[in-house]
Amino acid sequence: MIELSGVHKAFGAKQVLRGIDLSVATGESLVVIGGSGSGKSVLLKCILGLVAPDAGRILLDGEDAGRAERDAFLARFGMLFQGGALFDSLTVWQNVSFRLLRGPGKLSRVAARDRAMEKLARVGLGSEVADLYPAQLSGGMQKRVGLARAIAAEPEIIFFDEPTTGLDPIMAGVINTLIRGIVTEMGATAVTITHDMTSVRAIADRVAMLHEGVIRWVGPAAGMDEADDPCLQQFIHGRAEGPIASVR
Repeated sequence: MIELSGVHKAFGAKQVLRGIDLSVATGESLVVIGGSGSGKSVLLKCILGLVAPDAGRILLDGEDAGRAERDAFLARFGMLFQGGALFDSLTVWQNVSFRLLRGPGKLSRVAARDRAMEKLARVGLGSEVADLYPAQLSGGMQKRVGLARAIAAEPEIIFFDEPTTGLDPIMAGVINTLIRGIVTEMGATAVTITHDMTSVRAIADRVAMLHEGVIRWVGPAAGMDEADDPCLQQFIHGRAEGPIASVR
């Protein structure tokens, strides 16, 4: 579904991506891990076309990611943003149905609200929250609304940007379970970036370790603990000592 070959990206003298080779199979849940500043967010932005790589190729469903191809690709994706990114001035159901009410194939307000209610129920929220505003919700509820919005258009590809940041361990576990269940039942291709190893173990089919702009290790989630890469082992076990500098 997604293939990156030799992708480089720099910002001035700062080289962030140094030749990324990575593929995501259709229906796979890939999680990209790495420390703060390792380039995870830049990698995601390159895939989405928000940042243009300096070199390399990005294929989306086998096609070069030109403007027309990328627009077609973006019509098939959903995204859960790190901070929720809900619109303060819109109610919960309007946030969930934001995409459904705009562009080609838009739904009527009645149909859009019905779809929003369906997706809210899927993430464990009842009809009583539909007409509330984001400020009236807890952080965990806001994250669920963001997830409902990500799946509202029933996308083929879903991106998750640090899905459990700012949540307590119990709510993080709820979100991880929801993500795993939704991705499986939809048969969607999923790409997640995170530093939360609990999320990795809960939702990943395959894991890619990004460090200093390169993919240090990639393999099945079940194989992480036995892998011999020292950067990976330091990261997944949270060790202060190792090749990854603890001070940035």
